[in-house]
Amino acid sequence: MDDRDPLISTEQLTAVVGNSGVQVVDCRFELTHPSAGRACYLEEHIPGAVYADLDKDLAAAVGPGTGRHPLPDPAELARTFGQLGIDAKTRVIVYDECSGALAARAWWLLRWLGHTRVALLEGGIARWRAFSLPVESGEINAEQKLFKPDPQSEMVLETQEIVAAGAERAHLRLVDARDAARFRGEIEPIDTVAGHIPGALNLPFSESLNDDGTWKDRAELKRMLENVLGSDRNAPWSVMCGSGVTACHLAIAGLLAGLPNPRLYVGSWSEWIAHPGRSVATGSGKKE
Repeated sequence: MDDRDPLISTEQLTAVVGNSGVQVVDCRFELTHPSAGRACYLEEHIPGAVYADLDKDLAAAVGPGTGRHPLPDPAELARTFGQLGIDAKTRVIVYDECSGALAARAWWLLRWLGHTRVALLEGGIARWRAFSLPVESGEINAEQKLFKPDPQSEMVLETQEIVAAGAERAHLRLVDARDAARFRGEIEPIDTVAGHIPGALNLPFSESLNDDGTWKDRAELKRMLENVLGSDRNAPWSVMCGSGVTACHLAIAGLLAGLPNPRLYVGSWSEWIAHPGRSVATGSGKKE
């Protein structure tokens, strides 16, 4: 198991699950039914896994002008990770149902606080079940640890910087992970305004995945990202989505493709539209 790899396979996890120094974190969650993820966890989860709630543990409370999942206070988030049994020596494995779209948020937050010994389980618990591997039910309370945060401010893109750039946003290379129809403004099932930030690019996070929830190979991810960003793989770039969750999935895809760490626009679309004066675009965003 390589600490530098952002992913871990089911086969690799079976070799270390239950080992001292390894903590598995279940991140299942449903935006339209917030209690469903925890209910699924209590019913069955990977042995030894603790539960992290997207709204309560992996985001701050929504406030005026924020997005739907604001960045938590570092000290509060550090306490949460400590309560989940994580300290500097802990190897953390995060998972959700299958895609990694939600667990990627926990992966990113750990890295934001300076903890790089974290990997996302490919295919989530769905793939674990497919191998007929053991599960358990009920609450797991980990031994509390001391997690010392070291926030990496360079990993965050703030709304003010996007606003200040005006129409000259190309240098941000801001990639939106939402579905193409949402990006184009044809549908909007969650937020109050449809469309995208003018100048943003679109790459739905789901395009990083195979049908079984595993990730496409690194060469294919590289081609996919180059189609959106161009061939300069060393240039800075940024990611966003609806509320700073699935964008973290694109960050993993970028690392696998050999790109530098992108900045995350945590507020994302839901924060951008919280101010009615901000510009909104529709359509593909591509220049013909």
